[in-house]
Amino acid sequence: MLFNSYEFIFLFLPVTFFAYFFLNKKRLTEAAKGFLVLSSLFFYSWWNIAYLPLIVGSMIFNYSFGLELNKDNPRIAKKIILAFGIVANLALLGYFKYSDFLISNINFAFDVQIAHLNLLLPLAISFFTFQQIAYLVDSSTGGGTKQYDFLSYCLFVTFFPQLIAGPIVHHKEMMPQFAKARNKIINYKNIALGLFIFSIGLFKKVVIADTFAVWATNGFDNAAFLNFFEAWVTSLSYTFQLYFDFSGYCDMAIGAALLFNIRLPINFNSPYKALNIQDFWRRWHITLSRFLRDYVYIPLGGNRRGKTRTYINLMATFIIGGIWHGAGWTFVFWGFLHGAALIVQRIWSELGFRLNKFVAWFITFNFVNIAWVFFRAKEWDDALKVLKGMILGDFNYTINFLEALIIIAGIAIVMFFRASVEVLNCKFRFTITQVVIMSSFLFMSFLAIRLGKANEFLYFNF
Repeated sequence: MLFNSYEFIFLFLPVTFFAYFFLNKKRLTEAAKGFLVLSSLFFYSWWNIAYLPLIVGSMIFNYSFGLELNKDNPRIAKKIILAFGIVANLALLGYFKYSDFLISNINFAFDVQIAHLNLLLPLAISFFTFQQIAYLVDSSTGGGTKQYDFLSYCLFVTFFPQLIAGPIVHHKEMMPQFAKARNKIINYKNIALGLFIFSIGLFKKVVIADTFAVWATNGFDNAAFLNFFEAWVTSLSYTFQLYFDFSGYCDMAIGAALLFNIRLPINFNSPYKALNIQDFWRRWHITLSRFLRDYVYIPLGGNRRGKTRTYINLMATFIIGGIWHGAGWTFVFWGFLHGAALIVQRIWSELGFRLNKFVAWFITFNFVNIAWVFFRAKEWDDALKVLKGMILGDFNYTINFLEALIIIAGIAIVMFFRASVEVLNCKFRFTITQVVIMSSFLFMSFLAIRLGKANEFLYFNF
């Protein structure tokens, strides 16, 4: 079920909201919690019910291992339990996400013809796998997971606003919110703020992102050759499509969660305003960056073992981040590019060099834009086609002024408009102006859905 679908907006969300708070009002708190879990599993199963046992089995497995890791004197050493738990989670993820990628490489390397499995990637497996690995690690280090029962754990994993595409949440920032008595009562301020942010996210997705998607798809997938202007329109279209798609999803997830008095961690904070690549990763997919830092980079040694080892750790972390996003060498190369950029930026800073702010922004933005080409391309040839056009393409082209105008508008929006985090952190008042803005966003969004179709969010594929 898509956030940007009529089924979600007019049926699932209001029914779940009213039933949850009705049960809480009757002081049936455990029933309300159970209902929210079942609703979230229904939301997940809407895509393909065949994978429902997968996520249920994963929760039972990880909760059981968490209980064992929380024991003061476990029968088996914690390191062994933790290692087995992590390996099991990664094996499940690897089987569904990377089997065909591995088979393709074996076929190429050894000139054999092993049949592909052609497995359908279960939705959210990358997200709930990382989330539960973090839970296991925290359980092994005394990270405050002892007090949670299985139902609470299920709600932590399945809570539908964050289930499909993140953010990757920690138990310590979610469990206390679910347990707080005040959060079980309808909060009209949170409803107003949630609906406002949800409407902004919906508009970003169905009006802006899906418009850019048409041009990006045409350039990457349909065109045989691209001249200079077409190539730049293609790359920038995808850059802005991904921005507004992911930003829109994050806003809608935050908005939907606020209806239930739950504040999700900020996962997106105007990343195209970044003045260097490190700043970019502090703003883009913030919870993934946090996970990679805490559970990959620091365990590898972080910056504690000298400069050379720090650079190796940075590169390894971002290659893992690239692989996490997708099973393909283009994703690996995208991770490599960002790892290399972080190393260069770190060396640059250590040498004491500084750039003019506009120059720093220009370099950072264009690096990110070029790197996205490899992220988007289905094959190497698609990436090279776009890059060749961007660098060596001919100028014999009549500019489409509508495309140019919308791209300029995209740059203006990402650079000069406030991020959702700023709206969340200010004193929100539901004024007539905001009602008009929200109504306008919703009207245009519903019209766009009606005229087109509800397209999946890009991060559903990762």
